[in-house]
Amino acid sequence: MPVKIRLKRVGAKNRAAFRIVVADGRSPRDGKCIEELGSYDPLKPKDNVILDLERAQYWLRQGAQPSVTTAAFIKRAMKAASGV
Repeated sequence: MPVKIRLKRVGAKNRAAFRIVVADGRSPRDGKCIEELGSYDPLKPKDNVILDLERAQYWLRQGAQPSVTTAAFIKRAMKAASGV
């Protein structure tokens, strides 16, 4: 069972928002998820990503594969947490 960290689309038509979730790789994009790690609102100008970095790192240690976008969010959050 390949576990993925990816985005789940929520919100209204033309007003998309996303949740950062851990899900089975075989489940549909907006289907059942194992755990929610945060959210992403692309229409907000600043602070548009909220992420539980500790849980994301836990899932990465367990072998979860992040999507390209969520990998960038995790990398940015780690950089901010380290104070660089």
